[in-house]
Amino acid sequence: MSDDDCCAVDNDLVRSPGYRRALWIVVGLNVAYGLVEIVGGFLANSQALKADALDFLGDGSITFLGLLAISWSIAWRARSALIQGLFLGLLGFWVLTSTIARFFGDTPVEAGLMGTFAVIALIVNVVAVIPLLPYRGGDANMRAVWLFSRNDAIGNVAVIVAAGFVAVTRSPLPDLIVAILIAGLFLHSAWNIVDHALKDLRAANAAERMPTGAGDSSK
Repeated sequence: MSDDDCCAVDNDLVRSPGYRRALWIVVGLNVAYGLVEIVGGFLANSQALKADALDFLGDGSITFLGLLAISWSIAWRARSALIQGLFLGLLGFWVLTSTIARFFGDTPVEAGLMGTFAVIALIVNVVAVIPLLPYRGGDANMRAVWLFSRNDAIGNVAVIVAAGFVAVTRSPLPDLIVAILIAGLFLHSAWNIVDHALKDLRAANAAERMPTGAGDSSK
């Protein structure tokens, strides 16, 4: 029994050309728009936009790691997912702490720019998520990529709503609240990714320790 067999992972699905194409689409869109949105975050002085931009850039980088991991065994794909989860957790912690620090300032946020960049970000994310839909239930690495992309779309909607409240209240508080919510989403997904990765690793390690033919009842 191989380590891939132990975890009931559909390797044909994991290594299919369609999945590779989907990942390349995610990498390209995330890196390109992440660079655009980080500039938008500074122009609009929006902490939520900056957090979302970091999520884009992090997604692109980690999804590229997922591309490299496609041809690896389930154990190494789980290790890749573990790195993804830890990275997302660190990103969430940084966004959380930097946003809390901003509560002690009173810098105005450009609601119009904030909303415009967030709407474009949502469109970009929907385009990126669609090719991933058939692959969201695979191994830990595939689930990690899916959760990254899903988080982006949820975060974009939250930023759009926050921009509306900033425009109405003329206060930066909605922007900061949404940035904290995005950080919380990062941390929650990081926990899920790490949990699934550790389960896959334990299953793969158990299969490696199993004597050859031990699971074959016909012998």
